[in-house]
Amino acid sequence: MATGRLPDREQRILDDMEADLRRDRRLRRRLRTLRIKRRLNPARVAGYRPRVPTVALLLSLSVVLMVVGIRTSEPFVIWAFAALWPLTLFGVFRLLCRWTEP
Repeated sequence: MATGRLPDREQRILDDMEADLRRDRRLRRRLRTLRIKRRLNPARVAGYRPRVPTVALLLSLSVVLMVVGIRTSEPFVIWAFAALWPLTLFGVFRLLCRWTEP
């Protein structure tokens, strides 16, 4: 692509296109609220360093959900426990790994 100035005709076309885009409110709103979708980065997940209060909260919430699930046999409570338990185990594992690092 040439790095020099565009011919007058092409410059006018480009200016008209830019003016049309500036007037488009919907496009401006979409560009303002544009969210960049990021993929899950394994290095970022492996570098997760949970804090003790976070792990304690996850562990206590998991125990409460487990006890309530056993007592009531409500499917929602059991599924909530099933969703939270792996996160709790991962947090405990990462915390223990951090504590045992040399």
